[in-house]
Amino acid sequence: MKQLEFEEFYRCGRDVCLRAVLAAVGDRQLAEDLVAEAFARAWATWPRVRRHPAPRAWIVRTALNTRISWWRRRRYEVALGDHDGRDAGAEQSAGSGLDPALLAVLRQLPRRQREVIALRVFLDLDTATTAKTLGIAPGTVTAHLARAVATLRGHLVTLNIPEAGS
Repeated sequence: MKQLEFEEFYRCGRDVCLRAVLAAVGDRQLAEDLVAEAFARAWATWPRVRRHPAPRAWIVRTALNTRISWWRRRRYEVALGDHDGRDAGAEQSAGSGLDPALLAVLRQLPRRQREVIALRVFLDLDTATTAKTLGIAPGTVTAHLARAVATLRGHLVTLNIPEAGS
C-alpha cells in the first residue's frame, strides 16, 4: 500500500516539483538532481511526508535545502581544469515546460524571490503555506512576490502605448 501511494504521489508530483525547483535554481541538471534527492528522502520518511499539509511543497523545500547543503560542502572545493560553470541556457529548459526567456529572467531574481515564485506560482500554494514552507512571515512572501512579479513584468512585457493624438 505504501509503495503504490508513493508511486502515485511521485507520478503526479514530479513534473510540477521539477518545474518549481528549476524556476528557483535556474539549472535543469541541478534541479533534476535536487528533486530526485528530495523524492528519495520523501520515500524514506513517507508516513510523515504524506501527512504533511502540502507534500509537494515539502519536496520543493527539501530540494532547495539540499542545494544549500551541497553548496556549503562544495564551497571549499577548488575547481579543476577549465570548468567554467557552463551557461544554463535554453537546453536546460527543454522538456521542462519553461520558456527559455522566462528561465533567463528568473535566474536574475534574488534567491528568495525565486523560491517564492516557485512555491506560489508553480505549485500554486497560498501565502500562508508558502510562508510556513520557507520559514518566513506571510507579509514577506507577499513583498517578495510583488517585487519578483514587477521585475518579471519589466523584462517580459512590452507595452505598445499609442501616441497621444493618434
